[in-house]
Amino acid sequence: MLTIDPARDCQTVITTFECSPGTCQDLLEELRQAYDSFISRQPGFVAAALHVNDAQTRIANYSQWERREDFLAMLRSDEMRGHNRRFNDLCRSFEPVMYDAVAAFG
Repeated sequence: MLTIDPARDCQTVITTFECSPGTCQDLLEELRQAYDSFISRQPGFVAAALHVNDAQTRIANYSQWERREDFLAMLRSDEMRGHNRRFNDLCRSFEPVMYDAVAAFG
C-alpha cells in the first residue's frame, strides 16, 4: 500500500517522463510490464503509482523503497538497464530523483 508518511524511514523516488500523446499509452504499458515482471519483485520495493497528465505529455512515477541502496541496486541491474533503454525509445526524456518526505496532508 502506498502511504506518504514523513515519519517512515524509506526512500521516495519520483521519476518524470516527457512523452507525446502518440507514445504515452505505449510507455505506460512498458512501465506496467516492468513493474509487474521485475521492479515490484526487487528487494526493498514498497509500492508505486503511475500518474498521467490530461494532455498525455507527461507521466509521473512515484515509488517507495525501504532503502536508497535497494533502489540503486535495482536501477543498476542489467534487466533494468534494458527497460530504461525501451523507456528512452518512447519518450523525449526521463529522470528519476530521490526525495525525503517532509510533510503529508489529508
